[in-house]
Amino acid sequence: MRVARAWHKACGFLAATVICIAAGTTVEQCARAQNASLQLDHGWQFRQILATSQDAEAGWQSATVPGDIHLDLIANKRIPDPFYRDNESRLQWIENQSWEYRVTFNVTPALMACANVDLVFDGLDAAAQVYVNGTQVLDADNMFRVWRLPAKQHLHVGSNLLRVVFPSPIKAAEAVAATDPWQSRTKVDAKTYIRKAAYEYGWDWGPRFVTSGIWRPVRIEAWDKARIADFAIHQRDVSREVAHADAEVEVEASGDGPASIAVHYTDGGKPVTITRTVALHTGLNVFDFPIEIRQPRLWYPAGYGDQPLYEFTARIGAGSSISDQRSVKAGLRSIVLRRQLDQWGRSFEFIVNGIPVFAKGADVIPFDSFPNRVTTADYRRILQSARDANMNMIRHWGGGYYETDEFYQICDELGIMVWQDFMFGNDWQPGTYAFKQNIEAEAEDQVRRLRNHPSIVLWCGNNETEIAMGWAPRPALPADVRYQMWQDYLTEFSGILPRVVARLEPEVPYWPSSPSADYEELTSRFHSGDEHIWDVWHGRVPFSTYETHHARFVTEYGFQSFPEMRTIETFTLPEDRTSIFTPVMLAHQKNNEGNSIIHDYLLRDYPEPKDFASFLYVSQVLQAEGIKIGAEYFRRSRPETMGSIFWQLNDCWPVASWSSIDYDGRWKALQYYARRFYAPILVSPHVEDGSLRVYIVSDKTTAQPATVRVRLMDFDGKVLLEDKHEVTIEALASKVYLDWPLEKLAESGAADTSRVFIVAELSAGSEEISRNIVYLAPVKEVHLKAAHLIVTTIGDKGNFRVRVSSPVLARSVYLSFGNIDAQVSDNYFDLLPGETREISVASSAAVDALKTQLQVVSLTDAFAEDPHAAVVTAAQ
Repeated sequence: MRVARAWHKACGFLAATVICIAAGTTVEQCARAQNASLQLDHGWQFRQILATSQDAEAGWQSATVPGDIHLDLIANKRIPDPFYRDNESRLQWIENQSWEYRVTFNVTPALMACANVDLVFDGLDAAAQVYVNGTQVLDADNMFRVWRLPAKQHLHVGSNLLRVVFPSPIKAAEAVAATDPWQSRTKVDAKTYIRKAAYEYGWDWGPRFVTSGIWRPVRIEAWDKARIADFAIHQRDVSREVAHADAEVEVEASGDGPASIAVHYTDGGKPVTITRTVALHTGLNVFDFPIEIRQPRLWYPAGYGDQPLYEFTARIGAGSSISDQRSVKAGLRSIVLRRQLDQWGRSFEFIVNGIPVFAKGADVIPFDSFPNRVTTADYRRILQSARDANMNMIRHWGGGYYETDEFYQICDELGIMVWQDFMFGNDWQPGTYAFKQNIEAEAEDQVRRLRNHPSIVLWCGNNETEIAMGWAPRPALPADVRYQMWQDYLTEFSGILPRVVARLEPEVPYWPSSPSADYEELTSRFHSGDEHIWDVWHGRVPFSTYETHHARFVTEYGFQSFPEMRTIETFTLPEDRTSIFTPVMLAHQKNNEGNSIIHDYLLRDYPEPKDFASFLYVSQVLQAEGIKIGAEYFRRSRPETMGSIFWQLNDCWPVASWSSIDYDGRWKALQYYARRFYAPILVSPHVEDGSLRVYIVSDKTTAQPATVRVRLMDFDGKVLLEDKHEVTIEALASKVYLDWPLEKLAESGAADTSRVFIVAELSAGSEEISRNIVYLAPVKEVHLKAAHLIVTTIGDKGNFRVRVSSPVLARSVYLSFGNIDAQVSDNYFDLLPGETREISVASSAAVDALKTQLQVVSLTDAFAEDPHAAVVTAAQ
């Protein structure tokens, strides 16, 4: 079970220390209030609101804030593990109930001496009524907004009571929807009328847990004359020679008067301070401080340079006294979304610091069904895994929630660009004026919070809402209804949201939807925008169909697999693991007919696996090989295609899904494959137009000398044809460096294409840059020989290694260690005949235990009636 995050220590939302800014006789009193600042993260209780009369003190149990009702019910042992077996179906009653939370807190005279005392909620999920000492102060309806409420008039010195009531989110949304006269005509789902993470209602990879709770930190902030409400660094123009920026300081003042504002940063190791005396007026004041940095240290995506971050600090005060301050980190970079006419239509490519970057990555969904279980280690593990697999971009998908600052800070550090969706996922959205005002306030909060992160390179209006206009039942709606719905859509996603981005973060591009062509008409000869490619999987077409698409940028394509046995064991009993079609296995498959689709595709390429464990393994190989076809094609198609973002990187619970990393953080075969097909330089042999063509794709910004070696071999290792020569790999390009007509291969002894393969290798000196294998026959017709793997273990703890060799070609060699956690330097790799590979193993387990639990298999072992067990020996 994942542990709850200590949000009061390191939260992703603004949780600044309460600072009082004093004037006149209240200086000492209000200054003392700084020490009495209140993070309201302890002492909470919750209970279910019953329909019958209820004693005021009955039914209360301890609660964790930040958190949610499901986590509190788990902690109090009122419900079982929601992820175990088919428990999900037994817990749906929770969404139909109402709940309330309460906490008592003490307010000191010093805090009440301040002119302003605010109650701040960084997140309420979602419909909620807030009461302070019995007086309602808020009626919330949006989990993505920050709620700041003047609370002094409702507080008193001594003990105070804060109570938050969460009505059933289902009933609350229905009540709001009932007030919209258009809802009965548009058929917009009632759930959308309250702004809530769409995935809570279930998805085709996730369970339905519609939760409620104080999901982000809550606190009391006291201040007197003024406070720094926001601080941002606007990058007006950035080059390698000079960066021009504006430090924008927003100050909220409770009265008129003078103040001194200073902005501090370091340039070339030297401290710089810009100071200005300003006149404040009541309300919000905005001040810009021009900044010029010569020869700036630029922030680059992973693989293109370093990720330096500049720290800027704003301070406000009078004389030598500092009343308030705020610090932000920013990476200096220029971002352009280049959209130019070309021979394929209109381009779609990110230009970072003048470099056209091919985006390589995956879509990211929420890390858990219950966000407060996500830890720093979870963020770090998944995002570091993305970087380790040569990814330079993730698409933060719009059906979840805006992530914590911590998430984006890690992306900043790792050089992972973020395509940031606003949180609108698939559903058509309401068009009421109140809804539009609500989402504008939401966008303001989130863009302000996240705009200093250099990793965010695009704001996107929604996920699949634009194309959802063509989904049932909308095409059958009356014309006037569809017209009104489209007008509302344009107002929201090409009006409100881009207006907010343009005003608050103009240096970052906005895109209306994914997928979208920005309303441009497309034809078979004119391609534009980004695409979601789902004919593979939903259309059950062959993986090779990827190669018929002419996408300019691919933001979704994918195929499912099962997690490994250790992960499946966490939610199953032995009887659940007899087939992929047992009730529990089907309960952990959320795509309609998903297990049948995996089975169907698997039998197109392979025999029936011999047992349940083998099916899991082959499903991962199938997924990896399929996505490899798409990813390599998109990379070979550069510059026509300039992005490959496969669906999906992670999971929110243990499930059969499209992820490359399962819920427990274990790499599937696809993640290992991605490290190879997303390598900075890729050799990609491909059979096309009657030839075997060897492409080399480079993301490097300079030309690279290398040696390319291509061999036609049989499965025993006999070389039938070979070519080896020096090449200069063009920078930022895809090019064919060798072309063998298939007739030439047949003349070389490859008449029976089911028993031969091509291996292409790229090296620089003794270092292998990239290696790839391709068959000349369909996978189903290839007759691999049973691989007699020879396995040797060497080394001791801290330097434990496994050596594997085979006399014949061995595909997708897989190392596992039973119930032991171990990280391997490579897995699901191919062994050429006679080749030996050495794999490093990192684990806290004893070496003897690793040796005992070690299992090594290759693809043929998953099907043979009498598999050839790997021979495992210890080094002498």
